[in-house]
Amino acid sequence: MPTLLADDLTAQYTQRFARSQQLHREACQLFPDGVTHDIRRLKPFPVYVERAAGAHKWAVDGPRLIDYFCGHGSLLLGHSHPAVTAAVCEQAARMTLPGSCHQLEIDWARWVQRLIPSAERVRFTASGTEATLMAFRLARLHTGKPRILKFSGHFHGWHDAAAPGSGPAATATQAAAGVPGVPTAISEQTLVIPPNDPDLLEQTLARDDSIAAVVLEPTGGHWGAVPIRGPFLHTLRELTARHGVLLIFDEVITGFRVHPGGAQAHYQVRPDLTTLAKILAGGLPGGCVAGRADLLGQIETRPGQPKVYHPGTFNGNPLSAAAGVAALREVATGQPCERANRIAALLRRELNRAFIARGLDWLAYGEFSMFYLLPNYHGPRPEPGDDSFIPYDGDPQRLDAPRDPERLHRFRQALLLAGVDMPGYGGWLSAAHEETDVAQTVEAVCSAAAALAEQG
Repeated sequence: MPTLLADDLTAQYTQRFARSQQLHREACQLFPDGVTHDIRRLKPFPVYVERAAGAHKWAVDGPRLIDYFCGHGSLLLGHSHPAVTAAVCEQAARMTLPGSCHQLEIDWARWVQRLIPSAERVRFTASGTEATLMAFRLARLHTGKPRILKFSGHFHGWHDAAAPGSGPAATATQAAAGVPGVPTAISEQTLVIPPNDPDLLEQTLARDDSIAAVVLEPTGGHWGAVPIRGPFLHTLRELTARHGVLLIFDEVITGFRVHPGGAQAHYQVRPDLTTLAKILAGGLPGGCVAGRADLLGQIETRPGQPKVYHPGTFNGNPLSAAAGVAALREVATGQPCERANRIAALLRRELNRAFIARGLDWLAYGEFSMFYLLPNYHGPRPEPGDDSFIPYDGDPQRLDAPRDPERLHRFRQALLLAGVDMPGYGGWLSAAHEETDVAQTVEAVCSAAAALAEQG
């Protein structure tokens, strides 16, 4: 592994990934910021990838990278899993978009019902954003109330009603004052409060009878940056039921990842509606709303009753259905979750051991197959293997605050030079990650942290 010198980090990066730089110059003439997803933006340019398999991907410039993007959390099985690849190839030869009903959509929905406790009925969408949009609309029609209550720092897609409070939890409550491109009259229908405060939640539900539903990421905003645990979820379920408010679990990331039945199965909390995507479709585009039959029944044609209109060209399309069935069949064994959770726990443990041994003021935390890194950490440290530990007592101002973007870009550059691709100070693992990947990642993170320390 090359030595990462702080004074020429960007120079090393530019030299190593010269072909990626050329492609980025072309992309800047086509896309805003030269990228097709905000998280892929990286200074001075992002790395371009040409293939991927298992826990790794290969840059167009040649280097193999250990991948912690995992398809933005969708690839629990790893890249190009043989069963998923075979299913997609076989289906592509048959048909891709017939514009008709087909048996695979039935098979796919039955797997969702089999695994997700709340899934009495299912409606497929093309993405997680579309799924939460549908869930909000169903909740409003059922209750006759207009407002959605969410928690600061929780991300539920980029449609208008989900946009307020989606940034870092430390600043998200300020977002209600204005979301670029969203009319104030719409954003005011979304209430944003801090997470993990049962008293404030109860007070809010008691004083505002216009709330149709509460929505949240059940492990905490931004897939656990500010963790939520079981006791709060049970309290949330009790309070929403008491006040006649629907509960929506956004399991776009946690669904099939923390447990084959999602966070709701792990914590034994049954929401009224569940939104799913990512792993649901085996890494292809796809999402769904699952939940109570009476709520999903509002999409049905019912004489004399209002209907939620729901078209969607790619809803339940055969390619995504084929990938989804293949992926969920693997998930149902329980082995992918167990494997990914175990290797992620090993990564967090080894990172923290290395941070202490090398005198670095960093901390790794998280649970299940997800992890976060805290630079400049000063506080108590967990016992080895203690995944219940929450730094700074869960203070959103410290756990999910905006980070120095220039420092983050340098950190990611250093990791890529060491053969690790991470979407920031954290990431996802898959069942394909190995102990050797953990060892290389620990060395890469510590080397990058040391390089940043040189820069002050």
